[in-house]
Amino acid sequence: MRCCYCGHMENKVVDSRLTEDLTRTKRRRECLKCERRFVTYETIENVPLLVVKSGGVRQHFDAGKIKNGLIKACEKRPVSVSEIDQMTFEIERAVYSSPDGEITTRRIGDLVMEQLKQKDQVAFIRFASVYLQFADVSTFANFIKEQVGKKK
Repeated sequence: MRCCYCGHMENKVVDSRLTEDLTRTKRRRECLKCERRFVTYETIENVPLLVVKSGGVRQHFDAGKIKNGLIKACEKRPVSVSEIDQMTFEIERAVYSSPDGEITTRRIGDLVMEQLKQKDQVAFIRFASVYLQFADVSTFANFIKEQVGKKK
């Protein structure tokens, strides 16, 4: 690891710990030449994952799209940003556990629905209304009745 101050290649690790989200290792280092300290973060490099869209088109997985969808669904709801981050993390973890390096948009949508259903029923219904593309109001109303019946 090159020192960010003097460029020297030799340093020692002074402290090492996991970040709060347990996804990275934070290392405090000290340059053996200039003796200044700096911080580095170590993360696992994820293998590229492809999302197969309904038309068969493939694109790279972007967790930011999931987070944006969750934010829209949870807008004006009592769901904190840290809860949205946690849901995004859980979905991302499930997505990356896909054995073949590809996952369908249908599967990702189902994972989002599972997380929202546990967290907030209104956000769940909001997301479902867009995700499931109901043909008419009666189909949407029947879906809501089913969900209320399952909760009881």
